[in-house]
Amino acid sequence: MSSKVLINLATGLEDAERVTVAFLVAGAALERGREVAMFLTKEAVRLAVPGHAEGVACDGCPPLPRLFGQFAEGGGQLLVCPICVKSRKLDEAGFVANARVAGATPMWEWLGDDAGTVFSY
Repeated sequence: MSSKVLINLATGLEDAERVTVAFLVAGAALERGREVAMFLTKEAVRLAVPGHAEGVACDGCPPLPRLFGQFAEGGGQLLVCPICVKSRKLDEAGFVANARVAGATPMWEWLGDDAGTVFSY
């Protein structure tokens, strides 16, 4: 079984339930000792901005700040699409500590040659 899990998240807070599920899956993988990276594209790149992952997606859903914090504390990495960052005029210097601009090639380099588990939301 692969020790790496890649989660492709193309949705931001316009679909907070999808974001919640992505972070729940990521947290579960981290708890199982997996290395986890989330590849943020489209509106999801805004999650790399401090204070953006706010709110509760649904009745009974855990708060996004808690899931986001647990992901970072567990060693989860945010790989942020450079084209999406540029098109939204975001400043990568102000991103959260576990986020870095990384396109498709760095994402594949992180995943490596061994089989990995990939989820897409």
